[in-house]
Amino acid sequence: MNLYGAYDKSMPQKIVIHIFEILFLWISYWFLFQDGGSWVQAHLYIHNNTGINIRRKIIFIFNIIIFLRMGFMMFFLLKRKISWEESINIPFAFALYYVGYSLLVLPVMHPIDWIDYLGITIFCIGCLLNTGSEILRNQWKKDKLNKGKLYTGGLFRYSRHINYFGDILWVSGYALLTRNIYAISIPLFLFCFFAFYNAPKLDVYLRKKYGSSYDAYERKTKMLVPFIF
Repeated sequence: MNLYGAYDKSMPQKIVIHIFEILFLWISYWFLFQDGGSWVQAHLYIHNNTGINIRRKIIFIFNIIIFLRMGFMMFFLLKRKISWEESINIPFAFALYYVGYSLLVLPVMHPIDWIDYLGITIFCIGCLLNTGSEILRNQWKKDKLNKGKLYTGGLFRYSRHINYFGDILWVSGYALLTRNIYAISIPLFLFCFFAFYNAPKLDVYLRKKYGSSYDAYERKTKMLVPFIF
């Protein structure tokens, strides 16, 4: 279903998304700090290291930050319509982060070091790129003089989908914190999804909407990764 250009508050769908997110946050907390870790070890045969929990705390803080950012984006910045299909798909995608990374971090015994600080830095940069770019665009669109115009300023001058690049970064920061080789599959999948499906699909819509303005923007600005791709 193509919802680009369809505008609606979609409040019931947004509420359903956040109910699911709260459920996945609780499951994450149960795995990380309650009996869920023991249950996982007994039933899924994933070792539950109980000696060091600072890494788990950081992962859960990441979860809370993403939950709050998602709420802000949904209720204050997102203007397009959300389908009922999306209201199911979106929270289950976020379950990969809330629950998936919580499971992957359970066996880890490595103390916090420079790689983890790098992961935290990448996570923060990704959050700033994603939410910051959306805030700047939203402020620009509020000006009636800009109605119907293509926004190419702010962080979007560095890539046409800088918000998606921010998503890839913060998800990569999560992956580094787990210190689990399997975790890299999640940001790799997200990159492929944005690079070969979602961003090209959005480009088609924007090309039709803005015509030559978007053609010129496309010629001088990389699609996803600034200055590279």
